[in-house]
Amino acid sequence: MRETTLALPAPENLTVGMIGVPQGAEVELDLRLEAVMEGVLVTGTARATLSGECSRCLDPLTSEIEVGFQELYFYSAEDAAEDDSLLDGELLDLEPTFRDAVVLALPLSPVCRDDCPGLCVECGVKLAEAGPGHRHEKVDARWAALQGLNNQNNENDLEG
Repeated sequence: MRETTLALPAPENLTVGMIGVPQGAEVELDLRLEAVMEGVLVTGTARATLSGECSRCLDPLTSEIEVGFQELYFYSAEDAAEDDSLLDGELLDLEPTFRDAVVLALPLSPVCRDDCPGLCVECGVKLAEAGPGHRHEKVDARWAALQGLNNQNNENDLEG
């Protein structure tokens, strides 16, 4: 058994939707490699910085992610099934396992904070900045013609 800690640059395309690990950002890996009968069992934890934007208010955000993963790398193709990972001599390709773990752990709708109110659907202003009194007058299209009559009556009352 061997334990090691590595700091490597993130590969490209570790993103989903509105958030991801920037390409080249430092990824910290804590790995445990164990020799077993069929091959080498790799158990690890990866930590990386995320950047993206809030799905509610579209503000930029950054956060941290920590994911665990485990993969068995087989010594020979005879022992492995079609989808299993193989050792290439003394080398193993950890990127697909790492990529799957990170991408599956990314939030599909990241938010800057849990209580982010988002944007106004009418005017697009940030509701956190607009305040609790932010409203838009909604006129039902079925009553719009009567609204015009009401305005005319008010003008006539002011003139007379």
